[in-house]
Amino acid sequence: MAPRGAQYGCVDMIDDRRRELGSFLRARRERVSPRDAGIAVNGRRRTPGLRREEVAQQAGIGITWYTWLEQGRATGVSDQVLHAVARVLQMTDAERHHMLMLADRAPAVSHLPPMNLRPEHTAVIEQLLPFPAAVQTDGYEIVASNRAYRFLFSDLDAYAPEDRNCAWLMFTDPTWRGSLVDESLVLPDIAARLRAHSAEHRDDRRGDLLIERLLRASADFRACWEDYEVADERPRLRRYASPGAGRLTTHFQSLWIDPGRGTRIIVMSPADERTADRLRRFDALVSAAPAWTARPDVLEAVAG
Repeated sequence: MAPRGAQYGCVDMIDDRRRELGSFLRARRERVSPRDAGIAVNGRRRTPGLRREEVAQQAGIGITWYTWLEQGRATGVSDQVLHAVARVLQMTDAERHHMLMLADRAPAVSHLPPMNLRPEHTAVIEQLLPFPAAVQTDGYEIVASNRAYRFLFSDLDAYAPEDRNCAWLMFTDPTWRGSLVDESLVLPDIAARLRAHSAEHRDDRRGDLLIERLLRASADFRACWEDYEVADERPRLRRYASPGAGRLTTHFQSLWIDPGRGTRIIVMSPADERTADRLRRFDALVSAAPAWTARPDVLEAVAG
């Protein structure tokens, strides 16, 4: 991903988004089979998925125009054309929204200052005990957590503040990554959600820095990132192997605090009674710890 910072002018940023749009469309095109698109195939094909001319024909647009789209050369693309392409490429709602963001046909999230942790936020995650819960930013930074979340995989407070990030820990920390029962599903999903965020928060350098850091540190993240998958923030069923709590099956969901900033409370609620019982017993084991803790750099805001 090309970095986006103050040294880049408006024209450069627009060109970057057009190139990313082209790469995204090409990745989607290669994933749609002719059969799924209702196209009869005779003989062998060298092209994975659909050909450009097939997309253009089914979308009702010119092949030159669609080629320019994939090459990042098209300007002034209408919503009608984009929705037609999305239909042919069988995009999900999340993928369609991502495409519109890259084409500047949907507004980006306003660049706002980082959130302030407030007493009402910590009160909520405390009341959610024994369920693991944390306050998280749009960039997956863990701002505060209750004790069940803090100790679920390892002691979160033992990590440097800049490393207390769900995406960073799941890709780079052996203990956190080892807790994933379905690693092959979860890691690509994290990368797909980060890609969606990168378009929505395109003026926020914090997200770019996280992605650049992950690209340098993790070959697995690089492979997931290059797949150009996009996902939204709907609840997920997640299975974990916690060193302290054992095997857990949870509903992983977000309770939004400030959608404009992407700030949320993430909570793991039990999907079955065995998980609920294990979480109750685990919270009893760590009950001597404070009900919640926060990153040192945001504690002053709570005290204030």
